[in-house]
Amino acid sequence: MPERQIVLDTETTGLDPAQGHRIIEIGCIELVNRRQTDRRFHTYLQPDRAIDEGAVRVHGITNNFLADKPRFPDIADPFLDFVRDAELIIHNAPFDLGFLNHELQLCGRGQVVLEQLCAVEDTLRLARQRHPGQRNSLDALCKRYNIDNSQRTLHGALLDAEILADVYLAMTRQQSSMFEPEITNSELLRNNEVRETRLARKHAPLLVIQANAEEAAAHADYLNFLDKSSGGPCVWRRLEERYTR
Repeated sequence: MPERQIVLDTETTGLDPAQGHRIIEIGCIELVNRRQTDRRFHTYLQPDRAIDEGAVRVHGITNNFLADKPRFPDIADPFLDFVRDAELIIHNAPFDLGFLNHELQLCGRGQVVLEQLCAVEDTLRLARQRHPGQRNSLDALCKRYNIDNSQRTLHGALLDAEILADVYLAMTRQQSSMFEPEITNSELLRNNEVRETRLARKHAPLLVIQANAEEAAAHADYLNFLDKSSGGPCVWRRLEERYTR
């Protein structure tokens, strides 16, 4: 069964739903088997309350802009249908989930808790595990993983979800070794040359399964990412060049 993930972000009138603050924008990006699809869920919401000035400075959304937008009860069912049974990818998940569960409670769906409908991956928690003691804001992660966030002059739920999708894929992508565990890249590279490592044959020849078109395209995308991250051809690219001459 395909792995379905929803990268989600919200914008709000303030910091705490317990103080009456509300959601004013929801943005969701769908990933299937770690590839973005063209499915999105995006809406602005009328909060029926004033937006804090500090919040407006962050996202630029005003009450005048939201005057004719739907309210959360109007979009609750389509939203739940979109995220149901997927894994939610959220940066600082307790913040967004706290607001979303509060909105569900306000519109008479208090029995619905998103954590019971969906698995949740908190990318802030993940980043802190991988980069302890470092800044792990979305902007900091973009810089660390060479993700273009030049359009992010203000926060926006859909834009931030799109950026977070790229950050999440980069942060969880691992270049699997094609060699024995004890053979490292430093052993393979010397004076910018690729050295051939031969493994002793103690078993029957391995069955070679050719990649299909989708797998080949995903592999090519990954190599392009590695080239960009390393500032030059990655090890795999050098191996391809060596053995296709």
